[in-house]
Amino acid sequence: MGQQEKVATSLSGAVGEEISASLAPVDAELERRYPGDPGTRQPVHTVYVPGDAFAADTVRTWGDRALAALDEHAPDAASFAAVLGLSEELAEPVYSRVRAKLEREPIEDLRVDFEDGYGPRPDAEEDETAARAARLIAEAYATGTAAPYMGIRMKCMEAAVRDRGIRTLDIFLTGLTAHGRLPDGLVLTLPKVTYPEQVSAFARLLEAFEKAHGLEAGRIGFEIQIETSQAILATDGTATVARMIQAAEGRATGLHYGTFDYSACLGVSAAYQASDHPAADHAKAVMQVAAAGTGVRVSDGSTNVLPVGPTAQVHDAWRLHYGLTRRALARAYYQGWDMHPGHIPTRYAAVFAFYREGFEQASARLARYAGRVGGDVMDEPATAKALAGYLLRGLDCGALDIAEVARLTGLTRAGLEGFAAPRRGDLTASGN
Repeated sequence: MGQQEKVATSLSGAVGEEISASLAPVDAELERRYPGDPGTRQPVHTVYVPGDAFAADTVRTWGDRALAALDEHAPDAASFAAVLGLSEELAEPVYSRVRAKLEREPIEDLRVDFEDGYGPRPDAEEDETAARAARLIAEAYATGTAAPYMGIRMKCMEAAVRDRGIRTLDIFLTGLTAHGRLPDGLVLTLPKVTYPEQVSAFARLLEAFEKAHGLEAGRIGFEIQIETSQAILATDGTATVARMIQAAEGRATGLHYGTFDYSACLGVSAAYQASDHPAADHAKAVMQVAAAGTGVRVSDGSTNVLPVGPTAQVHDAWRLHYGLTRRALARAYYQGWDMHPGHIPTRYAAVFAFYREGFEQASARLARYAGRVGGDVMDEPATAKALAGYLLRGLDCGALDIAEVARLTGLTRAGLEGFAAPRRGDLTASGN
């Protein structure tokens, strides 16, 4: 041991206390505005089904149709891998897991649509359809046949359809409470939001419903759908979407990018309206930065190219959908929309390949970090958080099994969750 260093300071303790007191409001503001990711499961997709088409067996029907598409157009692992360009190593694990997922849990998040997919209907018809949706969803949760997340997309808060949207929401939520409590997986989507005031109004609407039924304040959250240019950039040059998150007063759970409405709003020709258009990339990048740290998650949009028709045409559509999904995952958009049962095989194939390709390396890096063992990459707390989050998302969707992850990391799920949700100070004390 060398000579012990003499430690000397120049500042009194009062200085530090004064600094801390001056920053106390900032500390509180950070905690309020940026609580971090909630640590709950995020579905890999949202399936939209028009209100009049939604039925008690919709989840199972979509799974069966997706399996039938595989049977017809890619009946084995080799043929499916050839279409998507999967490696020989990934072909069988991905294909078998896709089929198992379609049999066990074909849809992770389902939205009964009362907006564009449903359109204007006579009031009595929409009333009945909303009440029916509430009954069917309540029964699905009661019988264990529901998707993990389910809810509705009502009409927006614009003047022309506002009253209709509010009534549909009221009928739906009232119907759910009449059949028991609100399900834990309940999700509401507010479309075509342009001004933060519309978000505030929707939050007040939900608050009024909670009070009417004696529910805990803040019990009902909702997603904000970004479908207009004004939702990204306000007239004063500020990012409207950031103000929308704050206007939700803690109720916002997600931001969903609306591929086609947003593209059309900017004048993008129909043939070029896609989730990989530069205009789409810009919008989602703004959404992503605005949502970072707030606990609000970002979802990509969809493709309207359906995998239907002859096998060659289905394969082309599958390749497109698979490529767009992989592209989104690499950009940290871990959720998207699926418009047709034929999209589900490639949704899960892309997700499973994404996690299975990288989980061994991610596991090794996290294991070295947890054990404070050196390696060829020097990771920091923020990277350990990302590595653990990556593995947890893979576990949640079924791409990975806890046994294989535990074998490589030496961590239980609780251990992974500890790294994925560190305290704020843990990320800043030793990182850049």
